[in-house]
Amino acid sequence: MDFITLPQAPFTLGNVTVPAWTQAESHSSDLVRVDLGIADGKLAQPQGEYVDMAGAMVLPAFVDSHTHLDKGHILPRAANPNGTFDAALNTVRADHANWTTEDVRARADFSIRGAFAHGTRAIRTHVDSIHDQVEQSWSALADLRSCWAGRVELQMASLVPCDYYDDSGYQRVADLVAQHKGVLGMVSYPVPDIKRLLLGHLEAAGARGLAIDFHTDETMDPSSETLRLIAECVLETGFDQPVLVGHCCSLSMQETSRALDTIDLVAKAGLNVVSLPMCNMYLQDRVAARTPRSRGVTLVHEMKARGIKVSFASDNTRDPFYAYGDLDMVEVIREATRIAHLDHSVADWSSAFSDVAAQVCGFSSAGLEEGACADLVLFSARNWPELLARPQSNRVVIRDGKVIDRTLPDYAELDHLFEHSP
Repeated sequence: MDFITLPQAPFTLGNVTVPAWTQAESHSSDLVRVDLGIADGKLAQPQGEYVDMAGAMVLPAFVDSHTHLDKGHILPRAANPNGTFDAALNTVRADHANWTTEDVRARADFSIRGAFAHGTRAIRTHVDSIHDQVEQSWSALADLRSCWAGRVELQMASLVPCDYYDDSGYQRVADLVAQHKGVLGMVSYPVPDIKRLLLGHLEAAGARGLAIDFHTDETMDPSSETLRLIAECVLETGFDQPVLVGHCCSLSMQETSRALDTIDLVAKAGLNVVSLPMCNMYLQDRVAARTPRSRGVTLVHEMKARGIKVSFASDNTRDPFYAYGDLDMVEVIREATRIAHLDHSVADWSSAFSDVAAQVCGFSSAGLEEGACADLVLFSARNWPELLARPQSNRVVIRDGKVIDRTLPDYAELDHLFEHSP
């Protein structure tokens, strides 16, 4: 049950706690108390009925900068047999046979409905884009982008292995991405001719005016350094579209001097980074009958200290790459804080789940300034320890100044997709 009932607009959320970075003026503390007026779907000067929130926290609606809606919720028919990355990859590829337009649309819509109820306003999803399922998946997600317009902004990025660049289907995928005004994505890993493949990918994106998104070094092998090579290729070519790199797990296993030198190159090249701590901890350093030793989380503090824009995102949900999750950015905030030690650090990490994520994806900004859309998430928690101690199931989500229905979709709705599964 929601913790508060709000009046019709215009009204004022009085005495609320917000992150200091959301305010135009500078503050010495991490959190500040303010009054937020809401009128005509936007934030305004305090007006109308005053609702004393007694210090309750308010955050801007969330932006999830790295997801896989096309894979989401296939777990009932495609479980990972041993929890490893290779098994996940093989299991998903086998499940592609079930990816009709209707199947992808039903699962992706289920995911978006959950994200919306949790307080997310914008999502970038990667889309497996090889072989026979390409048109079905892109068609389903393009339809959902139209259906959810005005509630959840949906952005699609292609996902192909780096060596797919030499396949006859690669240019067709690049054209499809341009047609849908999407993002040209690729998985980079060490193969003998990796630099040529990366340069070709940059050229294909540049010719079409497309931003790029890489899955990069999703391994604990310290010799995997495609992140470094991506930065070098961007600097060499002068590629001027936004580049987002995700995972970067191997960086955490490298010699400190080498890792920091790579990060310096990443900063110089202007790359943006998204960390996926929940999925990385699920897959990385998984060995049967052995407790994991390493977290697989990239060097977010060192990156942020060098001015690199770092965001955090959900990644996979209920599929072979991650058996859990619900596209709930509060869960991502809570787990990222614990896993990556975002506490006892700089004061503006919370922007990595909204405004910074919006910037790196090209979505509209996510502040709390006057005139901005009143897209907010309200919590009874009054500070970070209270917020992170519980799931915040009683949060209130406001979109365009109005409280939305937060009823989550029932998993049983998807049962028909798995009726013939083993």
